[in-house]
Amino acid sequence: MSRIVIQEDRCKGCLLCTTVCPTQIIVQSDRFNQSGYKVAEVPEADMEKCIGCTSCALICPDLAIKVYKTPKKKKGAA
Repeated sequence: MSRIVIQEDRCKGCLLCTTVCPTQIIVQSDRFNQSGYKVAEVPEADMEKCIGCTSCALICPDLAIKVYKTPKKKKGAA
């Protein structure tokens, strides 16, 4: 299952990631990080909708997002 991990200590709450997510699963959290910013998050119920496209990580100016992609199965593989 593809998923993202947002490093909350690096997130400044700019929410650029929310604008590029094709599945619209990234939202602003109600929590604040240690610097006082409301961070971005993916609700646990929506994490399975992540397609691992990396758009959020590419647009993040603070490198706060790591993407873990599920490897695609090769044709003919068991």
